[in-house]
Amino acid sequence: MSSNKSNKQYASIFQLDGRPAMKEAIPLAFQHVIAMIVGCVTPAIVVAGVAGLDTGDKVILIQASLVVAAITTFIQVYSIGGFLGCRLPVILGISFAYLPSLQAIASGFDMATIFGAQVIGGVCAFFFGLFVEKLRKFFPPLITGTVVFTIGLSLYPTAVNYIAGGVGRPDYGSWQNWLVGLLTLVIVLVLNHWGKGIVKLASLLIGLIIGYIISAFFGMVSFSNVATAGFFQLPQPLHFGMKFEISSIITIALLFIINSVQAIGDLTATTSGGLDRQPTNKELKNGIMGYGILNILGAFLSGMPTATYSQNVGIVATTKVVNRFIFGIASVIILIAGLVPKFSALLTTIPYAVLGGAVIGVFASITMTGMKLIATQELNYRNTSIVGLAVAMGIGITLVPQSLALFPAWVTTVFGKSPVVVATIVAILLNLTLPGKKKEEEVHE
Repeated sequence: MSSNKSNKQYASIFQLDGRPAMKEAIPLAFQHVIAMIVGCVTPAIVVAGVAGLDTGDKVILIQASLVVAAITTFIQVYSIGGFLGCRLPVILGISFAYLPSLQAIASGFDMATIFGAQVIGGVCAFFFGLFVEKLRKFFPPLITGTVVFTIGLSLYPTAVNYIAGGVGRPDYGSWQNWLVGLLTLVIVLVLNHWGKGIVKLASLLIGLIIGYIISAFFGMVSFSNVATAGFFQLPQPLHFGMKFEISSIITIALLFIINSVQAIGDLTATTSGGLDRQPTNKELKNGIMGYGILNILGAFLSGMPTATYSQNVGIVATTKVVNRFIFGIASVIILIAGLVPKFSALLTTIPYAVLGGAVIGVFASITMTGMKLIATQELNYRNTSIVGLAVAMGIGITLVPQSLALFPAWVTTVFGKSPVVVATIVAILLNLTLPGKKKEEEVHE
């Protein structure tokens, strides 16, 4: 009798609400954390390198990434006040989608400028969420796919420079760096394609750990900074300050709007894959409004822009595990990791070659995600013109930034540093102006 009573108090892991047994919930929560944690801290490591931050500041930036990811995930899963958060099983973390532009701002300005632009970007996302039903029509899959495709392409130089050892380092381009980087890449590929269950889901993390061990034999790892790091530290609000610079604001605001559209795709994939239904307008509206407000909060906590994580959406769609309590536990685990500076300091010891080998596959995946979105539309002459010209202008101008040398400095910052902004603007303008063909004309052709 007592056994039946005990069984009835637990909810199913396949239902949205209720509390499942901890022996089921904790391993499933760790599965989500393992899938997201490398992707969450990598943008911070990359931007810190470009900004020239010292080890202490790099640790703070990584710590903030984890803390902000934890808070954002928890609030999106459970919501505040019935309007801030989608109340769906999602995991959020620092987004690679912003990385090209963040690198450009970090090299041209500083971290404070990133966080100032992020605040304004968060405001734009909030208003996009407020009017999401009316604004969606301006961002069909052809546009979002083009932007995501361009983001992936623009990240390849970062990955290759990392595999070579990191630009400016004395051993840049050495055979040891290439060997370690390529071995890490091969391990991730093997685990991803031949592994099963948790091994497949954690292929990036396992590959990074094995690559890290290999690199240690080449003398690439130093633990001196870990020894001096503390065991517990609260986030340090406004540690890097906050500045508002117009060209950076324009760049980041555009990306926030594009990622708001991308969030619609992730939330739709979550509900259709895990709950067998489309998201409601309220879930989309509250999720994107929450995305905006939480990124404003994140900027004050020194955490860079967040977004829903597609790899975790994939886990939901594959396993059908949607219980929100599990995602709440995952956010607590991420928070604990972020409150331990020694853990963040340990992440700074990962050699660039290992990091590059681990993430180049992620960048390739981003590119192909964009291509898949593009392919959902008919690839007629009009649509291929939009995609081709947008990518050509975006990538082309960034590869030859001196072509803007006679323009004011802000023009180079907005259009010459990150291909994403140019590709977005060109794609939207062409989509609005190029005439669509009638069905009869297409059949006749």
